[in-house]
Amino acid sequence: MKKILAVTACPTGVAHTYMAAESLLKAAKERDIPLKVETRGAVGVENEFTDQEIAEAHAIIVAADTDVLESRFAGKAVVKVPVAQAIKNPAGLLEEALAKQASAPGDYAKQVEQSKAQRSAARSGPYKHLMTGVSHMLPLVVAGGLLIAISFAFGYEAFKQEGTLAAALMQIGGSSAFALMVPILAGFIAFSIAEKPGLAPGLIGGMLASSTGAGFLGGILAGFLAGYTAQALKKYIKLPRNLEGLKPILLIPLIASGVTGLLMIYVIGEPVKGIMDGLTDWLTSLGTANAVLLGLLLGAMMAFDMGGPVNKAAYTFAVGLLASNVYGPMAAVMAAGMTPPLGLWLATLIARNKFTKEEKDAGNAAAVLGISFITEGAIPFAAGDPFRVIPSIMTGSAITGALSMAFGATLRAPHGGIFVLPLVGHLALYALAIAIGTVVTAVMLSILKKPVEQRLDS
Repeated sequence: MKKILAVTACPTGVAHTYMAAESLLKAAKERDIPLKVETRGAVGVENEFTDQEIAEAHAIIVAADTDVLESRFAGKAVVKVPVAQAIKNPAGLLEEALAKQASAPGDYAKQVEQSKAQRSAARSGPYKHLMTGVSHMLPLVVAGGLLIAISFAFGYEAFKQEGTLAAALMQIGGSSAFALMVPILAGFIAFSIAEKPGLAPGLIGGMLASSTGAGFLGGILAGFLAGYTAQALKKYIKLPRNLEGLKPILLIPLIASGVTGLLMIYVIGEPVKGIMDGLTDWLTSLGTANAVLLGLLLGAMMAFDMGGPVNKAAYTFAVGLLASNVYGPMAAVMAAGMTPPLGLWLATLIARNKFTKEEKDAGNAAAVLGISFITEGAIPFAAGDPFRVIPSIMTGSAITGALSMAFGATLRAPHGGIFVLPLVGHLALYALAIAIGTVVTAVMLSILKKPVEQRLDS
């Protein structure tokens, strides 16, 4: 039988990665298709493919929004889609993979070198590179934010007393973890574009973005600049075969780092610093009306595609502001991300005649995902009834985000859901915002959705 391999990965490595793997495995089992799924999630690589398995595979499904070392699959038949596609249409992806023309064993070895040269052009574009950087940055932000929050638990001024535990925690979280945030973001954007030769110039560009005050926007620009510079150098520098080894370890890092660094210092750094300072000043001085509008927008974005590009744009914006000591948008984004699964769970309780038994069971799981800030828990419902579910969850999340900003809620930790609620500023009002958005979502769904009998008849 034809053997299929699949690799799944999402930017945060929390929900989409494993939901996509589960969907593919379930569909393969129903069709008796031999399938192995490699997951590249927050806990690392699991079920990693061996070279033998890749060589024997008929085709490979790459369901990913971040880099998954696709160079391993050079010469093989590949079906490449966003990770959400594996959740929505696993059977279709398996059929497409089976229908692929398999490469002959000899072709695999012959095409490796040619595919390496074409790899950069075959990538899915800037969004994927950005999300690769974000996914590598997130553990630093999560760990650093939580350590800073724990430091503040001893008192907001306690860290200023040298030698105390609060001071040590602040040094670990703020001076170390947060200091690495922008360099890692830039470094892995560049790594996604140009692989290993792009890493050093990306890290250096990111460090310069931090030191010049250009912040996360400067880090993003530095990452793309370093990556595309390194990629161009890989393509255009030609050396004798016996000197080719100098390119990735000497010439490309040297030239790309110099170009990136000089542009960051003399061209990019100051203008982007001005933009970041202006953005920070505007956010910290927001009046209630403007704060509500910002929260409304961020909330709607979080629910629009439940972990997709729009959701990640809002989330990345809020995470980036943490380094500038702006904590309101992060609170609004997390609250709005919790609301969709919680609202769907509540809807299955108050409008039981409008949901099947399977949907009610999924509602219980959605509740657990919701309190954990995993917006993807709403995906199965949205996939089955998008025209009713998506407007409902967007409305609830928009209201939650607006209320969070209006109440002045703040959050230093970029993830954690209910587990980091004690770290939220204005906790009672924050919980109220989540509750109101959850109820609004549930009520809208109970009004818009048809009873199960009518759905089955139609």
